Amino acid sequence: MSRGLLICFEGIDGSGKSTQARRFADWARARGREVVRTREPTDGPWGKKIREARFTARMSAQDELAAFIADRKEHVATLITPAIQRGAVVVIDRYYYSTAAYQGARGLDPKELLRVNREFAPKPDVVVLVDVEPKVALERISARGEGTDLFETLEALTRVRATFLELAKEPHFVRVDGALAPDAVFEAVLAAISARVQV
Repeated sequence: MSRGLLICFEGIDGSGKSTQARRFADWARARGREVVRTREPTDGPWGKKIREARFTARMSAQDELAAFIADRKEHVATLITPAIQRGAVVVIDRYYYSTAAYQGARGLDPKELLRVNREFAPKPDVVVLVDVEPKVALERISARGEGTDLFETLEALTRVRATFLELAKEPHFVRVDGALAPDAVFEAVLAAISARVQV
């Protein structure tokens, strides 16, 4: 049986990480692997609460963190761990690094957030950071015509990106230039992942 893998895509809002996660999942599936593509926050009750708060009134940093932890514990127990154990490739759009970056931007300690999450959540085999300048990300968000949420300001995204770049110093991270054309970004994604794991 093929070894299960956990491949994580991270980046600020508007970076293009969701597009790249989908493309990689399709690529791995075409190679005959079982692929489980998922995201955080999830569509479960805690995840829905978090998503709704993004456009209405944000929870306090501690309440928001508690909701993310509860959502992730359920996600890990019911989907991520079973899929990895049966040999699937799990492709996740946002994981605990987003919690460290976004809650870190609200004043919490990113290193402590990583420690808390790593007590129960498996460490990814590869984390792909799709990196773009916040101004570029905001232009893309605006072009979607969906409105902006309470995270999506230049100041907030600048702080979040700085934390992501600090996290990306860990050896299982790869950084790709999200300002390139989507096909070029995907080529970089494939090259980076293939250099670290066999899919």
